[in-house]
Amino acid sequence: MPVPVPRQRAIPAVETGQAPAASPGGTSREVALRQREAVENTAPNNLTLLLIEDDPGGSAMVPELHDSAGRPIRVRTARNLTEAERLLTDDVHCILLDLALAAPGRVADDELAVLRHVLEIAPRHAVLALTASGDAERGAEAVRVGAQDYLFRDELDGRLLSRAIRYAVERKRSDTAERRLAEGRLRAQENRRLERGLLPTPLLEGSSLRFAARYRPGRSRALLGGDFYDVVRTADGTVHAMIGDVCGHGPDEAALGVELRIAWRALTLAGLCGDALLGTLQKVLEHERADDEIFATLCTVDIAPDGRRAGLCLAGHPSPLLARPGRPAQLLPYDNNGPALGLLPGARWPRMEVKLGAEWSLMLYTDGLIEGYVGQGRERLGQDGMVEMVRRQLSEGLRGEALLRAAVNEVRDLNGGELTDDVAVLLLDRGV
Repeated sequence: MPVPVPRQRAIPAVETGQAPAASPGGTSREVALRQREAVENTAPNNLTLLLIEDDPGGSAMVPELHDSAGRPIRVRTARNLTEAERLLTDDVHCILLDLALAAPGRVADDELAVLRHVLEIAPRHAVLALTASGDAERGAEAVRVGAQDYLFRDELDGRLLSRAIRYAVERKRSDTAERRLAEGRLRAQENRRLERGLLPTPLLEGSSLRFAARYRPGRSRALLGGDFYDVVRTADGTVHAMIGDVCGHGPDEAALGVELRIAWRALTLAGLCGDALLGTLQKVLEHERADDEIFATLCTVDIAPDGRRAGLCLAGHPSPLLARPGRPAQLLPYDNNGPALGLLPGARWPRMEVKLGAEWSLMLYTDGLIEGYVGQGRERLGQDGMVEMVRRQLSEGLRGEALLRAAVNEVRDLNGGELTDDVAVLLLDRGV
């Protein structure tokens, strides 16, 4: 059996937590130690090892350690878990733990209680288990519990330990990256399930109208924004469409948008329309909003069963875009635009009659589509710019989902990157 390799340098007591740091004056030996520590602290990518071992002599014996580039690996020592918790700072990369160390509140017959405790207090650190020679079964069990590897206490040498530390650190980084990747995949799957539940499924059974929609939240990595939309067909054959925007971009606004969308669907299916529906939605908003300053814009359209005419109500919202064969796309009238929901108690929202014709496309959108910038200046696209853009895309033969995708992508490109505001666009088409 190899003889344990003696330590080639004494670990300064200040690193063990057993002695205070030397005064600025200090002896020449203390000054030299401080200078060496300063060099080690400033060296790039230096590894730091925390050794936790109950050494009756008061200081652990480990060989001189170096990383793959020949730089010294710093060593801190702790004689118990209390000292270890104090020395376990963010610059520690690896822990070398003596499994024979006593653990606080140790459960009877649990030989790995100390390891479980260390893994609990240091979940982000690599851990090497130190066990007696020949006790491979205990070492293997330590790896199953969560250690990166195990070593025999009396077979250590500098080369073996240095390599084990480097491998343990890299293995921990790899495990962490793999776990984060798995968590990201799981989060994406959960988000897709949530999105299917929160975004509406149009109720258009029995209608000849075609439906398409695009939704892009403005917040980074957000699932939903404050924009919302829905489309339903009632028993009399009328198709009702709605799009809205809660002021703000946070999760509270997104939740309020979902509440308003669900309330709109329920009220519409119950037979409400126009001013009566919007007045009830305003009451819902007033009761559900977290702050009296929060408001929501809304556009509702009810399309007659014959598909040739519609009723339009605007509550502080941009007017829809109507496109018909042989005519340039244009905005519907918005002269009777009422106030946004939540601004004026007792407000009214007049319903305007609109002639659609036999063949048409009706696009409803939120202001995120028109408030992006154009180029490097401060000029915004605006409704006029949006109308010209859609006219051109229609002339290129784009329709339905392809039209909405092209519109949203071009607005983003004109903005020079992702839009800060939420964007929702829906399209209803009637052919002949």
